[in-house]
Amino acid sequence: MKKGYYGQWGGAFIPEVLQATFESLNKAYAAARNDPSFWQEYVALMGNYSCRPTPLTYAENLSRHLGGAKIYIKREDLNHTGAHKANNVMGQGLLVRRMGKKRVIAETGAGQHGVATATMAARFGFQCTIYMGEEDVARQRPNVFWMEKLGATVVPVTDGSRTLKDAMNEAFRDWVTSMDETHYVIGTVCGPHPFPEMVAWFQSIIGQEAREQIVQQHGRLPDRVYACVGGGSNAMGIFQGFLDAPDVDLIGVEAGGMGIDTGQHAARMVPGCGASAGVAQGYKTMFLQDPEGQMLDTHSIAAGLDYVGVSPILAHFGEQGRVRFESATDAEVIAALSLAMRTEGLIPAMESAHAFVQAIKEAPAMSPDQALIINMSGRGDKDIFTIAHAFDDPSWKEFIVKRAEAYR
Repeated sequence: MKKGYYGQWGGAFIPEVLQATFESLNKAYAAARNDPSFWQEYVALMGNYSCRPTPLTYAENLSRHLGGAKIYIKREDLNHTGAHKANNVMGQGLLVRRMGKKRVIAETGAGQHGVATATMAARFGFQCTIYMGEEDVARQRPNVFWMEKLGATVVPVTDGSRTLKDAMNEAFRDWVTSMDETHYVIGTVCGPHPFPEMVAWFQSIIGQEAREQIVQQHGRLPDRVYACVGGGSNAMGIFQGFLDAPDVDLIGVEAGGMGIDTGQHAARMVPGCGASAGVAQGYKTMFLQDPEGQMLDTHSIAAGLDYVGVSPILAHFGEQGRVRFESATDAEVIAALSLAMRTEGLIPAMESAHAFVQAIKEAPAMSPDQALIINMSGRGDKDIFTIAHAFDDPSWKEFIVKRAEAYR
């Protein structure tokens, strides 16, 4: 298989001005990949700085409530900065230090990758600029606050739909003009090679841990593993622990938004979603686009899933049938979030709650001796404004009004 491709998907469709930068990045990444001490340094850093290994929690109450399979939850919400994003950015931080660069840039949707990148920059002493769609800035204000306090410059992007794809475009524009001193910390398993492979490598620590933990607790591998899919880094992270086990079903859950039939969604791999093969942002994958190849607007209650493309690696696994793709609507996500909070005292991020939706649907039809894992890729405190609005909480509305009046 051609380097950087996964079946027909992937590649590196980049402007000539970035060729030298990508050659340098590929060399640095290959050297790190072939150096056992690099991975050892990475694991030690994550253990010392980021609460790894994260636990695998047996959801006893939720399992009993639903009946059927035993439900285990991989707790990436306990990772430093509140999500799986730290795994990738800290790994890329070590790589940036090896390359001798002093500035990092990133795109972010839900803000978790932005916070993680700003944290990494503070930890390593890098300058940091974060590009974020104006729409996402408004709905993820707490994360914007933390990015700025960590020392990053947050640039609201007003082009297009003002969401993640537009932030990614703006970050690429920055990189073209600053590549000598800057590294672009792409936050998911998308973009031109080597980013999909590299991000998947750093995120594989999730699956490595989860495989050992489920065998210790359940006595064998799980029957199914569920993860939400935006770009796909948390899904690739946990799926890699079980790819070589054909009896383990891997289920990726995309953003169904207002419903697939409405067109207001961010699903690329489920039947009838309207996505098609295309090349954009440096790689080939399934995109939500019109017949002329122009990217369509997307919608999700979860800012981190509101993306127009999907990882080329997951597109390949979907095409092969190794990963099954489903979708969850905004309304289903709120219901699953509520159930997780009431039964287990867990507050999954809106993104992660998509995985809960499908697991909740399927667990009752499974037998009690079966087990499934849900990758809880992040925690929901970042979503408090969206969640409170969705629950139409009157006390929250009163609080917001009073706080607004206090700032006048």
